[in-house]
Formats: sequence, C-alpha cells, structure tokens
Amino acid sequence: MNHAINIYLDHFGLQERPFTLVPDPDFIYWSAMHERAYAMFEYGIVTRAPITLITGEVGAGKTTLLHHLLKSLDETYQIGLISNAHGTRDELLRWVLQALDQPIPLQADYVTLFGQFEAFLISQYSEGRRVILIFDEAQNLSRESLEELRMFTNINANKDELLQLVLVGQPELRDNVRHPALTQFAQRVASSFHLPALNAEAVSNYINHRLEVAGARGAIFTPTACDKIFKETRGVPRLINQLCDFSLLYAYTDEEDMVTEKIVKQVLSDGVFFGGGVVVDDPEKNAFRSDDLN
Repeated sequence: MNHAINIYLDHFGLQERPFTLVPDPDFIYWSAMHERAYAMFEYGIVTRAPITLITGEVGAGKTTLLHHLLKSLDETYQIGLISNAHGTRDELLRWVLQALDQPIPLQADYVTLFGQFEAFLISQYSEGRRVILIFDEAQNLSRESLEELRMFTNINANKDELLQLVLVGQPELRDNVRHPALTQFAQRVASSFHLPALNAEAVSNYINHRLEVAGARGAIFTPTACDKIFKETRGVPRLINQLCDFSLLYAYTDEEDMVTEKIVKQVLSDGVFFGGGVVVDDPEKNAFRSDDLN
C-alpha cells in the first residue's frame, strides 16, 4: 500500500499526501469560520478568560486549530494538555498534575494533591508564567468534573487568576454546560465559539488548498467532483480527507490525471468510504455567545 501511495504522489506531482487523517497545522485551511474560532482561542488567552469553550462536529478541525495555537505560545505560558480525561475528582486532579509534569505520590489523598496543585500555580505566577489547562474531547467530562474545574479557577493571587481553562469538544459539550446544575460554570465562560462544517464553496477551496500545500501545480479535482464530495461528507474536513485520499488512489489506478465525479462515485459504490450519511450542523450556523449559555 505504501508503494501505491508513493506512486500516486508521483503520478499527480505531489510531494506528500494532501489528505491524511492526522491533524497537521501545516495544512490548515482558514475558512471564515476557522478564522473566527481561532480568534476566539486567542481572545480567550489574551483577555485571561477563566474558561474558553470551543465546540464543533467530529472532524471539523478543532484539534488542528488547537495544535496551531500551541505552536504560537511562547515560554511565558505553562501548558497542560489533557485528552479525554475521565474518572473521579481525585483522578481528574491526577490527570491535571500529570499534564503539568508534576510528581504524583501514589498514596497521596485529594487534599494533598490539591495543595500541591495550588503551590504549583503560585510558583508559576511568581515566575511570571501563566498556566493554561486545555481539555480536548471535553464532552466526555462529567458535570461533577466540570464543576471541579470551575473550582480550580477560583485559585487566585490578589486580583489575578492563576489558571485558565480551554475546553474543546463535540456539540454535546454545549448541552452539558447549559445544564441548570452548571450555571456557575457557564457564567465563567468568557470566550466561546461553535465551529460548523464547511459549505460547498469552502469544500472546493479546502481541497485545492491542501493539494497546493502538498505540491500540486494545478487543479486535480473537477468542480463536479468537489460538489459530490461536499454532498457525501456534509463539509466535515476529516471525511473530506478520507474520500479525497481514496479518490486520488482510484484516479491513479485508472491512469487518470483528474479526479472526476465518476471516480468519486466509484469509490462510494465500492463501499471503501465509511463516512457517508453523517448528520452535522447546518454549515451556515454561526458562533454562540457566552450569554447564550445562561
């Protein structure tokens, strides 16, 4: 398979695969919605928002934006990245300390661990660094865990908060935050955005952008092929990548220089693409504000 992929790269004059499923900031496509989502990331950091909330459908590009943000932050920030955290409040605190590269005594109770966490925040503040905890796949956090995180943001020094939270997750994260039991949490969300899927025009631009980054010297997908890909993926970038990758391979095996709608249909007919029929938000859906959470 690697041999076939290398040949299809040569066939189309590409330097690397343009449509992998691994988030890659070098391939990021700045649609209007992605620019707004990223602006909200930055706004939350710059304004020291206690909680920043970014949501979007599976594969919408949230993690790619997050990786781009991490690359832009300098040594004045101490970042703890936690993916798919779960468990009790004691386990949550251990996830946090581990993400911050702090020692975790096996027999330490919650009070001891929290004291260690608080001391770490104070030490970072005294050294001029800001601590940011980023939770990816945050829709998996329980309401109890979200409330525990809110309590973390109460740690402060004089008027300065010592900790910022960035929560990134699927749309159900918004529903979780809107629960009446989390009213105080919602009130601390000072920066938020929902990243929708791409519309038809953006899908075409997205495909051509990734091909250009990969070394293409001209269009490879016909306009009708792009339209078909939009209809089948509903504008979800991860699904677009998967269908485009298969389509390039099929075009190569057919000795075609262009990916046409016929080739995309053949990929779909053969059943190698498993992302069809997904249901996502309306691509025209815009941001939601923090006051929508109340």
